[in-house]
Amino acid sequence: MKLATRIFFCGFFIVLVLHTHPATSQEVEDEGEFNYDEKSERGPSRWGEIRPEWSICGHGTMQSPIDLLNKRVEVVSHLGRLKRSYKLAYATLKNRGHDMMLKWEGGAGYIQINETQYVLNQCHWHSPSEHTINGRKFDLEVHLVHESSDGKVAVIGIMYKIGRPDSFLSSLTDHLEAITNTNEAESVAGLIDPRNIKIGSRKYYRYQGSLTIPPCTQNVSWTIVRKVRTVTQEQVKLLRVAVHDASDTNARPLQPINKRMVHLYRPSDPKDD
Repeated sequence: MKLATRIFFCGFFIVLVLHTHPATSQEVEDEGEFNYDEKSERGPSRWGEIRPEWSICGHGTMQSPIDLLNKRVEVVSHLGRLKRSYKLAYATLKNRGHDMMLKWEGGAGYIQINETQYVLNQCHWHSPSEHTINGRKFDLEVHLVHESSDGKVAVIGIMYKIGRPDSFLSSLTDHLEAITNTNEAESVAGLIDPRNIKIGSRKYYRYQGSLTIPPCTQNVSWTIVRKVRTVTQEQVKLLRVAVHDASDTNARPLQPINKRMVHLYRPSDPKDD
């Protein structure tokens, strides 16, 4: 076989493989192929066996979530404030099968990390929390998922304990109830302002991890807000009931930290705290 012919067939095979199993940095939008039951063949410990492109879920060394344990955390002041520049945008509330996702059309502004802008595409909720602080789980965790122009992913995580209502979730109650009372998977939420997702503290953890659902893509820049906010038991329950999922949890178990560095940003000026 001539060299040119060999090159053609090799190139064709590579294109065919890439087309069949496209690389993706984004979370799946149909979660029907996996679940959170550890006794199931599709549970968290088996996610990496379900699809070839999900294999890193089983053997990755930078997986999320992790326990943010004090003795592993280095306190720093050089990371600087979390730079958020969000904006009002049209959004749709979607039932992905195990969680509720609020997806903004065309993005809803961005965050900036090390001179790179990451556009806010969606947020979704896990209960109980996936990350823990010194081994303690909380009642809810929201993930704000961002992507840069070259496909890198950055996620902000905010954890909640039972207490006063969360105002952002309160603004979505009608849409969540609409999905709860129907078999429809989506509800148009209209103009939604992500600036209404309150953080309440400038302290945050930063580490390199992964998506917490398949395909478990690694090299995700994680920012976990140090302040634990509040949510009502009814709000947590509504998020679970709305997805029509028999499971009472959608939290991935903790993953090994594997000597990764975890930083806690603390402003050097107490007035900025």
